[in-house]
Amino acid sequence: MTITLITGANKGLGHETARRLIAEGHTVYMGSRDETRGRAAAESIGGRFVQLDVTSDSSVDAAMLEIERLEGRVDVLINNAGIAGEWTPPADVTAQDLEHVFAVNVFGLVRVTRAFLPLLQKSTNPVMVNVASGLGSIGVVTDPSRMEFHSTASIAYSSSKSAVTMLAVQYAKAFPGIRVNVADPGFTSTDLNGNRGTQTVAEGTDAIVKLALLGPDGPTGTFSDRSGPLPW
Repeated sequence: MTITLITGANKGLGHETARRLIAEGHTVYMGSRDETRGRAAAESIGGRFVQLDVTSDSSVDAAMLEIERLEGRVDVLINNAGIAGEWTPPADVTAQDLEHVFAVNVFGLVRVTRAFLPLLQKSTNPVMVNVASGLGSIGVVTDPSRMEFHSTASIAYSSSKSAVTMLAVQYAKAFPGIRVNVADPGFTSTDLNGNRGTQTVAEGTDAIVKLALLGPDGPTGTFSDRSGPLPW
């Protein structure tokens, strides 16, 4: 049985990823800050709720100890939890605006990864997936043929997702026994964008699920969406 942890799994991309991986036979621990919503989300699809606030050391450590007690390992870690933050005109963006977004999207990812690395290293087929965005790809946002090139400048969110991709590359270098890759869901209809996205959550999770199902000979240190590789 494959043991999977997904952060931010009570709704949107995290919830749909959990549903699809449960259908593939995974035992999925669905991390959520809110116990009521998290338990309801897990029960609705046969997942297992774990209270997990990526901005809290004590919450992350408690989740790790609980999964270690129950399972002894984690095979797949999906760093999905993220926020968009408030849109602010670029000239008015403050350091505090970035701190708010980075606290979840970047520092939260590092906090969870550090805590769960020992459990991943106990797996015979360890996989980590960082959920990023095309808005964090320098290659994408400077390509006039891409929608992201024409998007309004997003200082905090885009820079945080660039950090998410770099973290994956560095973790892949540091831990060659773990396949560490980045998924761009694309412009998917979720609460993150006010449900303005043009893709369904099923389409948005295609790349995440594909990377979560990698075998021991799969790639590491890559960035892709549902159509294939993306530039960094």
